[in-house]
Amino acid sequence: MSQDAKTTENLIEVLEDGRKGFTEGADKLTDLDRPDLAAMFARHARQREQFSAQLESMAAAYGDDIDEDGSVAAAVHRGWMTLKDALSGSDPDGVLSAAVQGEDHAVETYEKALKEDISPDLLATVRAQLADIRTARNEVKTQLAAAS
Repeated sequence: MSQDAKTTENLIEVLEDGRKGFTEGADKLTDLDRPDLAAMFARHARQREQFSAQLESMAAAYGDDIDEDGSVAAAVHRGWMTLKDALSGSDPDGVLSAAVQGEDHAVETYEKALKEDISPDLLATVRAQLADIRTARNEVKTQLAAAS
């Protein structure tokens, strides 16, 4: 497996983790009558889905077959591990806090990817996606700070 394929697979795992976390968070925030926060979470979930599709498309263009089945299922428990506990409560702050932790994990994973020996096209895509993920994380952090 090429380094591009390995890096892409890791990033897709994190993106899928974030997509699921933001989707579940949006549902919980809707239940908590916070449509403003739910809409933000839904927007971030769609963004993660688009980023994943972009990486999959790039991999396919290079002839890499990214196996999402095995490792993605395990990845769902990494960055957003605290989300389950936050969702069982009735506090929007808990959901926001879990999202910040998940986004911190995503940023770390993307920063590690930038240090890998990957193709210039993938490197440019990783940089662009990382900038947007940092923006999303900051947006969630701002909402958490405002709620506190």
